[in-house]
Amino acid sequence: MSDPDVPRMAPNLPQFSGITPTDALASAVGAEGPSSTRKRIVLAWGLWDWGSAAFNAVVTTFVFTVYLTSSSFGPAGTVEAQLGWALAGAGLLIAVLAPVTGQRSDTSGRRKLWLAVNTYIVVAATAAMFFVEPDPSFLWLGLLLVAAGNVFFEFAGVNYNAMLSQVSTPRSIGKVSGFGWGMGYIGGIVLLLIVYFGFIEGLFGVPDENGLPIRVAMLVAALWFGLFAIPVLFAVPEYRGAGAKRERVSFFASYVRLGRDIAKLWRESRHTVWFLLASAVFRDGLAGVFTFGGVLAASVFGFSPGEVIIFAIAANVVAGVSTILVGALDDRLGAKPVIVAALIGLIISGLLVFFLHDGGQIVFWTAGLALCLFVGPAQSASRTFLARIIPPGREGEVFGLYATTGRAVSFLAPTMFAVFVSVFGAAYFGILGIVLVLAVGLVLLIPVKAVQERLKD
Repeated sequence: MSDPDVPRMAPNLPQFSGITPTDALASAVGAEGPSSTRKRIVLAWGLWDWGSAAFNAVVTTFVFTVYLTSSSFGPAGTVEAQLGWALAGAGLLIAVLAPVTGQRSDTSGRRKLWLAVNTYIVVAATAAMFFVEPDPSFLWLGLLLVAAGNVFFEFAGVNYNAMLSQVSTPRSIGKVSGFGWGMGYIGGIVLLLIVYFGFIEGLFGVPDENGLPIRVAMLVAALWFGLFAIPVLFAVPEYRGAGAKRERVSFFASYVRLGRDIAKLWRESRHTVWFLLASAVFRDGLAGVFTFGGVLAASVFGFSPGEVIIFAIAANVVAGVSTILVGALDDRLGAKPVIVAALIGLIISGLLVFFLHDGGQIVFWTAGLALCLFVGPAQSASRTFLARIIPPGREGEVFGLYATTGRAVSFLAPTMFAVFVSVFGAAYFGILGIVLVLAVGLVLLIPVKAVQERLKD
C-alpha cells in the first residue's frame, strides 16, 4: 500500500492481545519501533548505492562506453550498433531471469549472499575492462564485459531493492529510499570528478597512450564499488522472514511458481500489475532524460564536451539533493502524489526546453536542471510504492518483475526520440518524444489506487 501510516505486520505473527503492531514491526525489521530506523544500517545500505555509481556513471554512461565506441575500435556507426546489440542481449537475459533469481534468493534465505555474489561479479567485470586495449580485436571483450556487467548489476539491484523493507520502517521508507538514490547520484559526481580530472585531464600522471587513462580508471571504478559494497554485507542481517520458509523448488520449476504468483497477483491486486506497467513506461522516460540530455546539450545548445561534463555534474547534484529531500514528503503524503507531481514537473520542464530552445544555453541550464530536479524523486518514490505492498518474503521476486517490466519497454524512449527527430528533421524535436513517453506513463499511473490492501503471501 502507499499509505505511509499503515503498519507492516511481521509475517506469521499471531495477533494476541499482548502483542501490539509496534511489537510486530520491531520483529519484522529488527528495530525498536516504527520511528527507530537505525542510522548505521541505513548508511551502510546507502553506501552500496554510492559505490554502484562506479558502474552506472563511469562504465555505462560517461567513460567506458564512450571509449568503446571511439574510432579505435572500428568505424563510426558500426561499433555503436554492436554496443546496442550487446546491451539488447543483456536486457533480454535480465527480463527472462530477474524474477526467478529474485524469487530463489528469497526462498533460499540468502538475499545478502546473492547481493554479494552479483556485486562482485560486476566488480570483476569492471576491473577486467583494464585489458580492453584500443584495437578492434578487443571490441568483443569490451562488449562482453559491458553486457555481463549489466546483467549482474541488475541481479544485484533486485536483491538490494528487496532489502529496503529490512532497513526501513513504514514511516521512514520514503526517506530511506530517497537517501539511497541520492547517495547514488552524489557518489557518481565524486567519482566522475576523480576520473575526469585525475585520468582524462592527466592530474595523476598516467601516460596518455594505449588507452591507459581510461583503462586505469576502470580499476579505480572497480575498487570504488568493491569497497563501498562491503558495509551493507556486514551491517544488514541476512533475511530470515516468511519467504525463506517457502518450499524450495528446482530452477525450471521456479518459472511454474512465478506463473502462479503472477496470476495470483492479477487476481488479488490488479492495481499492482497496472503500477508495474505504468512505472515501466515512465521509468523509461526518466532514463531517456539522462540518456539524451548530453546529446541535446551538444547538438542543440552548443555545449562543448567539457561543458557537457560540467552540466552532468550539476545535474547529478540537483537530482541527488532533491531525491534526498523529497523522501520525507513520500513518507508524509505517500508515494503516488510524489510520482504524479514529479511527472507533471518533468513534462512541463521538457516542454519549456522544447519551446524555448532558441534562447540558447541559459534555457538548457535552467529548464534542463529543472528536469533533473524531478527525475530522482520519481525513481525513488516508484521503488517505495512497490515496497509498501509486497508481501514479506517475496521482495526479491516482485522487484525482479519490476526489473523485467522495465526492460520489456526500454525501447520506448529511444524509439520515440528517433521517430520525432526523423519526422521533423531537427534534434530538439526528440524532446517531444521523451515528453510523450512520460505523459503516457502518467496517464497509466493515474487510475492506480494509491491505497491498497497489502498483497497476500
